Amino acid sequence: MKRLLINIKKLVHVEDQPVPYLRGAEMNQVKEIANAFLEIEDGKIARFGEMSDLHGGDIAGVAEVLDCEGKWVIPGLVDSHTHLVFAEPRAQEFEDRIHGLTYEEIAARGGGILNSAAKLADKPEEDLYDEAMTRLEEMIHTGTTGVEIKSGYGLTTEAELKMLRVAQRIKRMSPIPVRVTFLGAHAFPPEYKENKEGYIDLIINEMIPAVAREELADYIDVFCEKGYFDLEQTDRILAAGVKHGLRPKVHVNQFNAFGGIETSINHGALSVDHLEVMNPEDFDALLKSECMPVALPSCSFFLSIPYTPGRELIDKGLPLALATDYNPGSTPSGNLLFVWSLACIIMKLTPTEALVALTHNAAFALGLEKEMGSIAVGKRANLIISEDMNSLGHIPYHFGRNSLDRVIINGTDFRHLEP
Repeated sequence: MKRLLINIKKLVHVEDQPVPYLRGAEMNQVKEIANAFLEIEDGKIARFGEMSDLHGGDIAGVAEVLDCEGKWVIPGLVDSHTHLVFAEPRAQEFEDRIHGLTYEEIAARGGGILNSAAKLADKPEEDLYDEAMTRLEEMIHTGTTGVEIKSGYGLTTEAELKMLRVAQRIKRMSPIPVRVTFLGAHAFPPEYKENKEGYIDLIINEMIPAVAREELADYIDVFCEKGYFDLEQTDRILAAGVKHGLRPKVHVNQFNAFGGIETSINHGALSVDHLEVMNPEDFDALLKSECMPVALPSCSFFLSIPYTPGRELIDKGLPLALATDYNPGSTPSGNLLFVWSLACIIMKLTPTEALVALTHNAAFALGLEKEMGSIAVGKRANLIISEDMNSLGHIPYHFGRNSLDRVIINGTDFRHLEP
C-alpha cells in the first residue's frame, strides 16, 4: 500500500547515502528539503524530494495523500535507554529527596533499586506487561518510535527472567522496534550484602547462561558505580555476557568516574550511558572507539545532579545520543520531547544537534541505524509530523508540551496499542 505526504514545509535529516551515525560538527549539518514530498510503500520510505519533482502520474495508485502544508516531517525519535518494565512508582522517595535525602542515602536505607525489586518479585507477569504497554503507548504519542527495555529490578534468576520474558512479549506485540537488555548487575540484593562474590557468581554462572539459552536479551548492562559494581566485577560480568553473545551497553560515570568507560570499550560496548561525571581520559578513550556516548538529561533534572557535558562531547568531535532513562526512581518519564528541551536549554545543544542525538545516533546506540534514524530510502517509515511551525527550535522551545501533529509508525498514523 502506498501513502504520499505532500507540501511538507521542511523534510528534515534526509540521507542519500546513509552513514551509521554523526559526530561533532556533522550533528549540526543535516540536510533538509523545503516544500517536499515523501512516498511510503509497505511501511517503508520509498521516495522523497522536492514538490517540483512530483507529477500527476505519481499519485496514481496511492491509497492516501496527506497534505502537510505548514508542517515539518522528521525521523521518529528513538529511546535507547529505559527501564520500562517495573512494578510500581516510587513517589515516597521523591518526597524523601525533597526533605533532603540523597539518591545514595535512600538506597542505603533499602530504597531505590532494592525497593523496586521487592515490589516486582510478587507481581504477576500479566500485570507487568499491561502496565508497561500503557507506558509504551504514552511514549509513542510523544514521538518515540524505537525503544530499549532493561531488566534489573529482579535481582534473582527467577525475577530477572520474568522481567525479560515480559520485555520479549512487548517486543513481539509492539508496533515499534524493541531491543532488550539484561541488567542483573543493577544492585546487590540484601541477602548478598556480605557475600558479593556469591551474587557475581550467580550472575555469571546461572543468570547469563539462562538468558542466552532462552534468547531473552540482545545486550548486557552493568551499573558500574561506587557502592554498586566495581571495575573488576564489571569486567568479569561483561566478559561473561560477551561470551554468550550479549553485547555491552553500560551504566557508567553517573556519580563517579573511575575507569568504567574504558572497561566497557574494551569489551566492545555499543554504548556507555549517563556520563554525568567525566575525566580527560574518558574523552580520550571515547575518541579512539566506535562506542556511542548516551546522555540522560531528564535523570539529571529529576535528581538535581550534574548534566552530561554534551556540548563538550560534541565540540571534541564525538557523537552523542540522548535517551530518557525512564524508570520509577530517577526518571519517571518517557517523554523524549522534554529530553529534547533539556538538551537545548541546559546542555546547550542546538535543536538540530539534539534531533540527531534523539534519532540517528540513538538508533545506532540500539543497533537500529540501518532501519531507523534518518529519512532514507528503505528505512522504516517511522516519522513524526509537527504542528505548523517556522523553525526546528519550535519543538524544544515549547517544553512540556506535545508539539506534534501526528506520529507515523510503519507508514500508518499511530492511535493506540491493541490490548
